[in-house]
Amino acid sequence: MVVTHHRRPQPRSGRRFPSRRRLVGGTGTALLVVALAGCSGLGRTAVGPMDYETERSVHVKVNSPVVTGCHRLGPNGAVSVENGTLVDVLMYPSADCSGASIYVATMTSDVIAPGTGPWRSYSFVH
Repeated sequence: MVVTHHRRPQPRSGRRFPSRRRLVGGTGTALLVVALAGCSGLGRTAVGPMDYETERSVHVKVNSPVVTGCHRLGPNGAVSVENGTLVDVLMYPSADCSGASIYVATMTSDVIAPGTGPWRSYSFVH
Protein backbone atom coordinates (compact mmCIF):
# COMPACT_ATOMS: atom_id res chain seq x y z
CA MET A 1 0.00 0.00 0.00
CA VAL A 2 1.31 3.40 -0.97
CA VAL A 3 0.74 6.32 1.41
CA THR A 4 0.92 9.80 -0.02
CA HIS A 5 1.69 12.66 2.28
CA HIS A 6 0.22 16.02 1.37
CA ARG A 7 2.35 18.86 2.52
CA ARG A 8 1.50 22.49 2.76
CA PRO A 9 3.58 24.51 0.36
CA GLN A 10 6.45 26.27 2.08
CA PRO A 11 6.08 30.06 2.18
CA ARG A 12 8.28 31.96 -0.17
CA SER A 13 10.48 34.64 1.28
CA GLY A 14 8.90 37.34 -0.92
CA ARG A 15 5.21 36.87 -0.08
CA ARG A 16 2.83 39.01 -2.08
CA PHE A 17 0.04 39.14 0.49
CA PRO A 18 0.31 39.78 4.24
CA SER A 19 -0.58 36.98 6.61
CA ARG A 20 -4.01 36.77 8.21
CA ARG A 21 -2.46 37.56 11.61
CA ARG A 22 -1.00 40.81 10.27
CA LEU A 23 -4.30 41.80 8.67
CA VAL A 24 -6.22 41.21 11.90
CA GLY A 25 -3.64 43.08 13.97
CA GLY A 26 -3.57 46.00 11.56
CA THR A 27 -7.34 46.21 11.44
CA GLY A 28 -7.56 46.11 15.24
CA THR A 29 -5.00 48.89 15.55
CA ALA A 30 -6.83 51.05 13.03
CA LEU A 31 -10.14 50.58 14.86
CA LEU A 32 -8.53 51.49 18.18
CA VAL A 33 -7.10 54.72 16.73
CA VAL A 34 -10.51 55.69 15.30
CA ALA A 35 -12.24 54.94 18.62
CA LEU A 36 -9.75 57.00 20.61
CA ALA A 37 -10.05 59.91 18.20
CA GLY A 38 -13.84 59.83 18.55
CA CYS A 39 -13.65 59.95 22.35
CA SER A 40 -11.42 62.98 22.58
CA GLY A 41 -12.87 66.11 24.16
CA LEU A 42 -12.14 68.27 21.11
CA GLY A 43 -15.37 69.20 19.41
CA ARG A 44 -17.43 66.69 21.36
CA THR A 45 -21.07 67.63 21.91
CA ALA A 46 -23.57 66.90 24.64
CA VAL A 47 -26.00 64.84 22.60
CA GLY A 48 -29.55 66.06 23.09
CA PRO A 49 -31.42 69.31 23.75
CA MET A 50 -30.73 71.89 26.45
CA ASP A 51 -34.00 73.79 27.05
CA TYR A 52 -34.44 76.87 29.20
CA GLU A 53 -37.01 79.57 29.82
CA THR A 54 -36.23 83.25 30.39
CA GLU A 55 -37.85 85.62 32.88
CA ARG A 56 -40.03 86.90 30.03
CA SER A 57 -41.38 83.35 29.38
CA VAL A 58 -39.38 82.89 26.18
CA HIS A 59 -38.57 79.23 25.56
CA VAL A 60 -35.07 78.56 24.13
CA LYS A 61 -33.79 75.20 22.85
CA VAL A 62 -30.12 74.51 22.14
CA ASN A 63 -29.47 71.20 20.39
CA SER A 64 -26.27 69.29 21.20
CA PRO A 65 -24.08 72.13 22.52
CA VAL A 66 -20.31 71.68 22.68
CA VAL A 67 -19.21 70.04 25.95
CA THR A 68 -16.21 72.31 26.57
CA GLY A 69 -16.32 75.92 27.68
CA CYS A 70 -18.78 78.27 29.29
CA HIS A 71 -22.15 78.88 27.60
CA ARG A 72 -24.04 82.15 28.16
CA LEU A 73 -27.81 82.10 28.52
CA GLY A 74 -28.67 85.30 26.67
CA PRO A 75 -29.23 88.76 28.14
CA ASN A 76 -32.20 87.76 30.32
CA GLY A 77 -30.73 84.56 31.72
CA ALA A 78 -32.87 81.53 32.59
CA VAL A 79 -35.39 80.85 35.35
CA SER A 80 -35.91 77.17 34.51
CA VAL A 81 -33.81 74.59 32.71
CA GLU A 82 -34.38 71.10 31.32
CA ASN A 83 -31.24 69.09 30.66
CA GLY A 84 -32.15 66.63 27.92
CA THR A 85 -28.52 65.97 27.05
CA LEU A 86 -26.43 62.94 27.97
CA VAL A 87 -24.05 65.07 30.08
CA ASP A 88 -24.62 66.68 33.51
CA VAL A 89 -24.72 70.50 33.71
CA LEU A 90 -23.64 73.18 36.18
CA MET A 91 -25.79 76.36 36.18
CA TYR A 92 -24.22 79.68 37.30
CA PRO A 93 -25.65 83.07 38.35
CA SER A 94 -22.80 84.87 36.52
CA ALA A 95 -22.13 85.22 32.79
CA ASP A 96 -18.61 83.73 33.07
CA CYS A 97 -19.39 80.41 34.84
CA SER A 98 -18.06 81.62 38.17
CA GLY A 99 -19.59 81.63 41.63
CA ALA A 100 -21.88 79.13 43.30
CA SER A 101 -23.28 76.58 40.87
CA ILE A 102 -26.38 74.40 40.74
CA TYR A 103 -25.99 70.81 39.53
CA VAL A 104 -28.57 69.57 37.01
CA ALA A 105 -28.14 65.90 36.18
CA THR A 106 -28.78 64.48 32.74
CA MET A 107 -32.45 64.07 31.80
CA THR A 108 -33.67 66.22 34.73
CA SER A 109 -34.86 69.80 35.20
CA ASP A 110 -34.63 72.59 37.77
CA VAL A 111 -36.01 76.09 38.49
CA ILE A 112 -34.41 79.01 40.30
CA ALA A 113 -35.11 79.42 44.00
CA PRO A 114 -37.67 82.09 44.95
CA GLY A 115 -36.07 85.49 45.48
CA THR A 116 -32.88 84.68 43.53
CA GLY A 117 -31.75 86.04 40.19
CA PRO A 118 -31.73 84.05 36.95
CA TRP A 119 -28.94 81.77 35.82
CA ARG A 120 -26.66 83.54 33.34
CA SER A 121 -24.41 80.70 32.12
CA TYR A 122 -23.79 76.95 32.23
CA SER A 123 -21.00 74.44 31.70
CA PHE A 124 -20.91 70.69 31.33
CA VAL A 125 -19.40 68.23 33.79
CA HIS A 126 -16.87 66.23 31.77
